[in-house]
Amino acid sequence: MAKVEPRAPKPRIGMVTLGVHSLERAIDFYQQGLGWPRLEDSAPRIAFFSLQGTWLALYGWHDLADDLMVNAGGEGFRGVTLAYMAEDPEEVDAVLIQARRAGGNLLKPGQKAFWGGYSGYFADPDGHLWEVAHNPFFWPGPGEPQARSSSARPSNARSSNDS
Repeated sequence: MAKVEPRAPKPRIGMVTLGVHSLERAIDFYQQGLGWPRLEDSAPRIAFFSLQGTWLALYGWHDLADDLMVNAGGEGFRGVTLAYMAEDPEEVDAVLIQARRAGGNLLKPGQKAFWGGYSGYFADPDGHLWEVAHNPFFWPGPGEPQARSSSARPSNARSSNDS
């Protein structure tokens, strides 16, 4: 029998799961407050949102910790942010306003970033940190909303290859 070589993985993030303290409150924040489309056939203790190629899952904080077999008491800065990629600075500001009106906490208003783009931050009602950013140099989202010129990049800006 011939040896079959394993296929190389294709890197992608298909779903991000957030542990939430109140599933009902979190669903309301993302579905009603931000207007994100919820998949109605979600399981009873988890909610899924389809976000143009990636899914967001909301799962009870303690249920998720139990599933992972870890202590649910971890608090404070977790060293992780999620990013909403906007097509322009106006969309950044609009999303930040929408998140605040929906019950999120505005942490940093939209402003020019040192890397040459425009971004701001909010925390959802469970403290998950979201950056809302417009990157004029490349578009990591689905499709291409517009061509981006690398010649416009400032010399001190980071690229996706910088570490």
